[in-house]
Amino acid sequence: MPHLAVNELRARYGALDVLKGVSFSIEKGQVVALVGPSGSGKSTVLRTLVGLTPATGGNVMINDDRIDFASTASLRRARDQIAIVFQQYNLFQNMRIIDNVTVAPTKIKKRPKAEVRADAERLLAMVGLADKLQAFPDQLSGGQQQRVAIARALALHPEILLLDEVTSALDPELVNEVLDSIRQLAEDGMTMVLVSHEMAFVREIADQVVFMDGGVVVEHGPPAQLFDNPKTDRARNFFGKILRH
Repeated sequence: MPHLAVNELRARYGALDVLKGVSFSIEKGQVVALVGPSGSGKSTVLRTLVGLTPATGGNVMINDDRIDFASTASLRRARDQIAIVFQQYNLFQNMRIIDNVTVAPTKIKKRPKAEVRADAERLLAMVGLADKLQAFPDQLSGGQQQRVAIARALALHPEILLLDEVTSALDPELVNEVLDSIRQLAEDGMTMVLVSHEMAFVREIADQVVFMDGGVVVEHGPPAQLFDNPKTDRARNFFGKILRH
C-alpha cells in the first residue's frame, strides 16, 4: 500500500484549470520530485494536498485513509500527517528560533512544553543550528532561516514532508546547507515530496521523478530514465535543454 496515493487530482484558480488530473504514488521512506516548467502546477499539487488550494476533483489517500477535502475533520487529520515547507521561510520575526519551532506543537498540538523543547533542540541540532536557539530570525542567513523552517515542520511529527522550492529564494552559496539537511532526512527515511529546480540534487536524491507540464503528468519514472532516456518528446525537450546548461 502506498504511503501517499494521488489519483486524478484537480484544482483551479477561478476559471483556470491548474491541475487537470494529476496522479502519482509514493512508498514509505521514498522521495518523489515534481519537476517541470514554471506554471506547470507543481506547487499547486503541494498546496492542494494540505488544503491550502481547494481540490475540485480526484482523491488522495494517506495509507488507507482518504482525504475528504470538504470535511474540516478530514483535512485536520491530513494536516496531522503532512507538513509543508515553503519557498519563503515565514518565521515569526519577533520570536527567538527556539520559540519559532516550539510554538505550534505546544499551542496547537497541546504537547508538554518540556517534551517539545527537547524535541526542538534535537531537530535544530540535526539541521546544524544548535547554537542559534536564542537568536532572532533577522540574525540568521537565508539558508539558516530555511533550515529553521524545516525543523519547525518536523517538530509537528509529520509522516510526510512537502518541500516547495525551498532553495529558490537563497543565494547560491547558501543552497548546499539546506540540501544537506534534506539529504539527512532522506537517509533517515522521511517520506518526502519536493518541488525543485535543482536538477543535480533531484537526480541524486529522488526515487521517482514526476515531470509535469500544463497541469498534467507528462511522464514519471526513476531519475535515470527521465534524465537519460525520456520517452515523450516534451520530456526529452525539457531535460535536453536544462541538462545542456
